[in-house]
Amino acid sequence: MFAQLLANAFDRRQPMPNPQPDDRSIAHLISDLVGTRGEISGRTLGQEILNRYINRFEDSEKRDFFEYLACEMDVDAGKVRQGLEAYEKTKSKSSYLAFQTASEPPRQELIRRLNQVPDATNSLVRMREDLLRFGRENEALLALDLDFKHLFASWFNRGFLVLRRISWESPAHILEKVIAYEAVHAIDSWDALRRRLQPGDRRCYAFFHPAMPDEPLIFVEVALTKGIPGSVQNLLDDSAEALDQTQADTAVFYSISNCQPGLSGISFGQSLIKQVAEDLSHELPTLKTFVTLSPLPGFARWLHSTETKPDGSVVTLAAYYLTMAKRSDGLPLDPVSRFHLGNGAQIYALHENADTSAKGQSQSHGFMVNYLYDLSQVSANHEAFATAGQIAATRNILDQAAQAKAVFEKEAAQ
Repeated sequence: MFAQLLANAFDRRQPMPNPQPDDRSIAHLISDLVGTRGEISGRTLGQEILNRYINRFEDSEKRDFFEYLACEMDVDAGKVRQGLEAYEKTKSKSSYLAFQTASEPPRQELIRRLNQVPDATNSLVRMREDLLRFGRENEALLALDLDFKHLFASWFNRGFLVLRRISWESPAHILEKVIAYEAVHAIDSWDALRRRLQPGDRRCYAFFHPAMPDEPLIFVEVALTKGIPGSVQNLLDDSAEALDQTQADTAVFYSISNCQPGLSGISFGQSLIKQVAEDLSHELPTLKTFVTLSPLPGFARWLHSTETKPDGSVVTLAAYYLTMAKRSDGLPLDPVSRFHLGNGAQIYALHENADTSAKGQSQSHGFMVNYLYDLSQVSANHEAFATAGQIAATRNILDQAAQAKAVFEKEAAQ
């Protein structure tokens, strides 16, 4: 309710009039914005900066803009040391405030003030998308990104997000974005979209932010089924007869798409899946099981790069990949696995020939996996994974992985 009130409030905001052209340098504008105390003048400066960045800057100018923020608006290390020494000497409100002020780079205040411009949040998300792109080539810019990420984590807090169901009756501009943002199973026509939204055994839900009411942040497509499916082709079959939703006992999250690259690293998935599962369980009490049908997007690449390829079932290799193939930080190699295990899911079952599409074959050799969301266990599973890296999986999956591990160890010893 509170989130909806926020959405209504944002919808009623009046845009600012277009500012007069300003010939001052971007550095001059930034300095004036950070130094001003006037709300109206600050918004005018902020709008000029955003207009220039979004509508006029080429990539080279955007890169210069970020490098200016990274270098010229960084923390003053000397002041930080002095502030810390003063606080260690005398712990008080004033000494802590002085240390806190010195520790925050001026660019954070700049980003806050830019966000005071009406409809600025979407522009700042696009700005961070550019920053992440440039950061791949310039490590120094990644420190600047931590400031964006820190602020975005607060601005896109779950308490501000609005969950909406997307249906065939939703506005056309929202439906177009579902087609454009679908990242797992491409939607190639309006008829294909209709099949995913209109029948009674289908659902689609998205998180929106009040400051970006026309931009989904993340959405999930759901199929209501009898039993746990092992093939996405069956779920996507346009000719399949819709199931009476009152006969369904399983909700299958078969596609989850993050829509905003500029919000990378800001987690919505756990909240989305948990909220949708809870809403569906209230709407349809017959639903007892909540699972995904997910790809293994890194499996083919990992298998190709593995020097030792033991003979035997590829299923056991897929189980090994999901439970034992790790990154240098100890987290699972597979990005989808990291996402669902981090949300508190359990690796439930593997399926061969589950995705016969060209994409499914190239990235997963056709394998798909069910991650089970047991609402009574997700919190415990999440804590075990987050604190100890413990992977929740069924005994069958663990046994299959152990078989592959034994073969790897035997061949390595020879």
